[in-house]
Amino acid sequence: MSDAVDAIIGQWVEERPELTDAMWPVQVLARVQRLSMVLSKENKAFAVEHGLEMGEFDVLTTLRRSGPPYALTAGAFLKAAMVTSGAITNRVDRMEAKGLVERVRDGSDRRTVRIRLTERGMEMTDQLMADHLVNYERIIGAALSREECEQVASGLRKLLEAHGDTTIK
Repeated sequence: MSDAVDAIIGQWVEERPELTDAMWPVQVLARVQRLSMVLSKENKAFAVEHGLEMGEFDVLTTLRRSGPPYALTAGAFLKAAMVTSGAITNRVDRMEAKGLVERVRDGSDRRTVRIRLTERGMEMTDQLMADHLVNYERIIGAALSREECEQVASGLRKLLEAHGDTTIK
């Protein structure tokens, strides 16, 4: 079986045969890049189906997995999501209007504002996550067995670790 990356490599080998031996990283990295675009499109469609933008989905799931009291400061979101404070503010404004999150002042330091899941946000996030996992299984299960998935994950983990992406702190 052949894909677009095989065609790209084939074109380079045809045009620049002296690069043939140096093309081996392209087999993985070009596919990761292409897969990233496919997944972005799939994830965006999933979020839209549920009346959300991907950034809103990210805020909901980040809050839910943070554990009780399901609240984080804007600063904590900045570290986790790597977006600007303006982007976080806009997301939270939209989500607050939908009744999914609320801003809560810290009792000990009134300057600190936490973004917290509402009961409606918690229920929605729990259902979203279940649907999200079914969607991911559909995406990957069509092509890979669970064992193959674990092999791919292991290789990708090594690549990420080698480039310093070891934590979301």
